[in-house]
Amino acid sequence: MSNNKIKVMVVDDSAVVRQSLQSILASDHNIGEIVCCGDPFAAAEKMKTFTPDVMTLDVEMPKMDGITFLKKIMTQHPMPIVMCSTLTEKNSDTALRALEFGAVDIIQKPKMGTKAFIEESSVLICDAVKAAAGIKVKKVSATINEVQPKLTADAILSVPKSNSMLKTTEKVILVGASTGGTEALSVFLQGLPPDSPGVVIVQHMPENFTLSFANRLNDLCSITVKQADFGDTVLPGRALLAPGNKHILIKRSGARYYVETKEGPLVSRHRPSVDVLFRSGARYVGKNAVGVILTGMGDDGARGMKEMKDAGAHNISQDERTSVVFGMPKMAIEHGGVDVILPLQEISNAVIGYCNRQH
Repeated sequence: MSNNKIKVMVVDDSAVVRQSLQSILASDHNIGEIVCCGDPFAAAEKMKTFTPDVMTLDVEMPKMDGITFLKKIMTQHPMPIVMCSTLTEKNSDTALRALEFGAVDIIQKPKMGTKAFIEESSVLICDAVKAAAGIKVKKVSATINEVQPKLTADAILSVPKSNSMLKTTEKVILVGASTGGTEALSVFLQGLPPDSPGVVIVQHMPENFTLSFANRLNDLCSITVKQADFGDTVLPGRALLAPGNKHILIKRSGARYYVETKEGPLVSRHRPSVDVLFRSGARYVGKNAVGVILTGMGDDGARGMKEMKDAGAHNISQDERTSVVFGMPKMAIEHGGVDVILPLQEISNAVIGYCNRQH
């Protein structure tokens, strides 16, 4: 991508969706020319004269499905592609497979709703496209919109007045990730042993997709991975993934850690927000927390990670070389909340090593 405004191609068989996406993207001053196509064949023809920086691609289309077109692009002329999907179980599974074939993110198709809903949708869609534009994609084998104010974690949970808490030695791993995070989380979680301390995760992802993602991770990992439900206990050998479109907080009752999921506004431009999870970690887990910040655009998690560090937590950031987007790790480092910076492949061992040394 050059220093000019981002050029986007929208590929969707629905004229209403194309019009909605064009309107949303055009509202962002960082996005320039937008070309819309009704199917992959029209898109392929248009790309002879127009080279987009980012493509949004419908998952299911009648003439050629999005996965097939994605594979063709990524094996021949790779570019950042954001999958655009409706909230169905079938589409969720397909969209997640698209990430394995080289897509960089998933967004929910825009739909009619309240003014606040449309504004939130605009923020999430534009941010996803802008993040994608900064990613350098590789060939695969053939096999900022100011619509609304940027809220902080204050909108969900106030700053703790005291760090005092009952003594316990049980460690909890709190993880935040965004763009590129689906693959990063897979690597990190597969590196954890079956008796790992409990894990709570925020991955920026639309609702419904998180259930399919958690199930996929559960099939791959030695630990159990599930989409979090309100009141779930944080247990050794289990990871709880925040459900899309809901914030997640970790809390404590006696010696038991548990999670709460809740509605609320976008925090740091996201719901779920890493800042919300990390702030709850600072308040209720303190020095028993191990924070991990992985690849992602923006600064969600930076403030919360500093709050965790101030409460005695040990925090680890993914390094720039192995990050798809070095935004979130970089901002956490700059805010002074990071103790150690490591390549992705070394983080799980470092977390377990630290936890073992504290016993």
